Amino acid sequence: MTTIKQERVAVYPGSFDPVTYGHLDIIRRSARQYDRLIVAVLNNTSKNPLFSVEERKEMLAEVTQDIPNVEIDSFRDLLVRFMKSRQANVIIRGIRSVTDFEYELQLASTNHLLDDEIDTVFMMTNPKYSYLSSSIVKEIARFNGEVRELVPHSVEQRMKAKYKDPI
Repeated sequence: MTTIKQERVAVYPGSFDPVTYGHLDIIRRSARQYDRLIVAVLNNTSKNPLFSVEERKEMLAEVTQDIPNVEIDSFRDLLVRFMKSRQANVIIRGIRSVTDFEYELQLASTNHLLDDEIDTVFMMTNPKYSYLSSSIVKEIARFNGEVRELVPHSVEQRMKAKYKDPI
């Protein structure tokens, strides 16, 4: 009797505005754990993003092109619905601090309530990125600060172009 192994599919959702080395670290580590990792850009209507959803997807595709089991997508519905549509049952979330954990625990509990077949896996951020957030990167770049240690080169170039032109 042959047993068919079910593909392990995880989703790493986020705004990724812009994608940072902290995000990329979580993506690389998660991709080693799952057969397929879908990096899903949230179209969050409550935020005023620097980059459009399409631009964020392009940046993510550029910086993950060497990771064969990573797919880039976007969603605007409930995360659990998106996951069902992609046959995924694990949410990946990066944790930098206790504050992050408290917020992420609420989200994980809510998602589990909405669909008890979906689990959330918390990954501790690499300590060298524990201070890093997209908001900090944007603030530095807005004032012509150096961000090359915080984001991949292609993202740095896109940020420079954005802040050169009036927003």
